[in-house]
Amino acid sequence: MSPLRPSPRLRPSPGGGAARGRLRSLALMAPGLGWLTAFMLVPCGIVFVFAFYQRGLYGGIDPVLTTENFTRAAEPLYLGIFALSARIAGLATLVALLIGYPAAYAIARAPARRQTGLLFLVMLPFWSNYLIRTYAWIVLLNREGLINRGLAEIGLIEAPLSLLYNEFAVVTGLVYNYLPFVVLAIYASLQRMDWSLVEASADLGAPAWRSFARITLPLTLPGVAAGAVFVFVLSVGNFITPELLGGGRIQMAGNLIYDQFLTARDWPFGAALALLLILAMMLLLFAQAALVNRAGREGRDV
Repeated sequence: MSPLRPSPRLRPSPGGGAARGRLRSLALMAPGLGWLTAFMLVPCGIVFVFAFYQRGLYGGIDPVLTTENFTRAAEPLYLGIFALSARIAGLATLVALLIGYPAAYAIARAPARRQTGLLFLVMLPFWSNYLIRTYAWIVLLNREGLINRGLAEIGLIEAPLSLLYNEFAVVTGLVYNYLPFVVLAIYASLQRMDWSLVEASADLGAPAWRSFARITLPLTLPGVAAGAVFVFVLSVGNFITPELLGGGRIQMAGNLIYDQFLTARDWPFGAALALLLILAMMLLLFAQAALVNRAGREGRDV
């Protein structure tokens, strides 16, 4: 008696499973894609369109196509504001890396049972509101604040220091608020690193600084780049910290765009400035992605 064979009509189609898998994937991604489309792509599209319109007589927009907004953005006044924003954001990024890398290294080298608690402490500031954290620095940095009082009580200063409403205060606030991004990004790279390479370098007689410069730092460059891009991108467009800790004296790109939309009511010019800022940030993100891909290829070739 011959064994039963499935009817050809009942056999699964080779491409049917793949098609169902694609449909399942699209269904799972649909909420996220819908959210990104509604709250990122559509607003960016509106900004792109507004950037090529003229300002209305009483504010708003006049749908007349022009490139005057971009020509105006290239004036020395606005280029200077963008340059100042890049300088402050770059300084905040550098300070965050100098503080965050040792912290991430110490957490990665700590016993495994303590790492979760240390990471919890890194993330703890995010449990409070951004404005509250920024206002706290006003209490600390003003002329009658805790820092000036403490320095005066131990005899290091005779007159209060001007720590508030300047670039120092703005950089301090940016570093404090965005430092956890650097620590977490570098910590993730350190966790993926093969520490046997460092041990082999030490066994061959290399000093600790050489092992760090030749092994640890190159292997963690993707994390360094990711943390740096996080801090720089978030800092260069920030307007709350310069407004509060800078006292309105520090005009950054975020403040300029904010004022164009809500004070000057020049929406097309504000959209042009925002579009230029978005393009610059996208270039940084592409550069960071290229660095990560290059590091990944080099790691696979080793």
